[in-house]
Amino acid sequence: MSFQNLNSPPLLGGLSEAFLHKLSQAKKIVFFTGAGISAESGIPTFRGQYGLWKKFKPEELANYNAFIRNPELVWEWYNYRKKIINQAKPNDGHLAIAQMQGLFDEVTVVTQNIDNLHRRAGSKNIFELHGNIERNYCIKCHKYYNEDLDFSNGVPKCSCGGLIRPDVVWFGEYLPQDQFEGGETAAIQSDIFFVVGTSAVVYPAANLIHVAKKAGSFIVEVNVEETEISSICDESFLREAGKILPEIVKHLKSFNNKNI
Repeated sequence: MSFQNLNSPPLLGGLSEAFLHKLSQAKKIVFFTGAGISAESGIPTFRGQYGLWKKFKPEELANYNAFIRNPELVWEWYNYRKKIINQAKPNDGHLAIAQMQGLFDEVTVVTQNIDNLHRRAGSKNIFELHGNIERNYCIKCHKYYNEDLDFSNGVPKCSCGGLIRPDVVWFGEYLPQDQFEGGETAAIQSDIFFVVGTSAVVYPAANLIHVAKKAGSFIVEVNVEETEISSICDESFLREAGKILPEIVKHLKSFNNKNI
């Protein structure tokens, strides 16, 4: 494994020969992303809330029973999170991933994030394992609501009378089958599988890394610190995605220009 702690500005020459060769040959790329890449846009990690919400554990708010007991409190928390997310912008890491769509045959994003920043950055092929905070649905008839909800009369309700909840995966709930299976297929077919900004300890999502590895994909980790899966990665960069991924884009563009 090539393991690099890039404390100085990354240089193209710092990429291993194995990685450079794989980049030149790869056709299908997957980016498996977590809270770390969003933190670079100023979005606090799930367990790093400030102010009032430090008094609550995420597990006590992000579950169905909590919503039924006190939907006002749960919605207050999610509206607080939505405000932070709406003020955030895609960072250089998100933008670099989107730019790679023009450099490979197929680029897939499989994300554990619910903030929609990948789509706002321009990525097209996205599987959202934990949902999307910009979507909502009725717990009774499952009608979707993508527009802003009206809270003037309390917790919004569907025309059928059911409570409307955020379209995110709560503790104790299954991942959306179509999203997980789509991500799994992309992992199996990938030539390079990037693990970006995730501690890789939340399952079953993290199992996709092992699925990709078993299928023969080249595993590249981009994280600010070592994780539990660092030892199985073929290349590991201990630095922000917003620093590393744009450098890889520069290399790819330079390589393509030389081969025109």
